[in-house]
Amino acid sequence: MEKKIIRTNDAPAPIGPYNQAVQFGNMLFVSGQIAIDPANGQLVQDDIQTETHMVMKNLQAILTEAGMGFQNVLKSTIFLMDMGEFAKVNEIYGSYFTENPPARETVQVAGLPKGVNVEISVIAAL
Repeated sequence: MEKKIIRTNDAPAPIGPYNQAVQFGNMLFVSGQIAIDPANGQLVQDDIQTETHMVMKNLQAILTEAGMGFQNVLKSTIFLMDMGEFAKVNEIYGSYFTENPPARETVQVAGLPKGVNVEISVIAAL
């Protein structure tokens, strides 16, 4: 099997030495996404709900580029700066998984890139 790099202009460009996603066979490993608007490169941090929507839209763009969608997600990881925001993030996150949500863990962290409040990564499969 060959490793294939997935790249779209509809999600933010990587801010370090990594790719938006890597596909290996039928598996897709999507790097953690933060709330950067790919249209202008600016952070979206109006509130945790808006920030979470931007993260999910970035994930969706990468999944779409790979010919997948949220229904293909097997596992996700949510990183939060403040676990007190969990309910708000969970509500937005859940609206993108209408049936059979993936396995998931959510962890509170000491810091995230660019001072964001939430970062989410996913693993998907065809």
